[in-house]
Amino acid sequence: MLSGGELAALILVDTVTRLIPGALGNVQSAVEESFQGDGFDHPCYTRPREFRGLEVPDALTSGDHAKIAAWRAAQRAKRTPPMDLTG
Repeated sequence: MLSGGELAALILVDTVTRLIPGALGNVQSAVEESFQGDGFDHPCYTRPREFRGLEVPDALTSGDHAKIAAWRAAQRAKRTPPMDLTG
């Protein structure tokens, strides 16, 4: 329950603004949202390259866009449990 309409209005403004051509710097940003599609998103990394024993995978630092896309697709598949459509 919301105590006022401010938050709901803000969500509506944000949603509609994203539909305006040029509002997002890259049109693919709206297409590749983590909540779009049928599965979970891939893990995201930032700097430093190594943190508390965890390292950014080499594929992500390779500069090879096809390799990066393949890594992300594999991670999404690994993180998304299979759907039971039997009932």
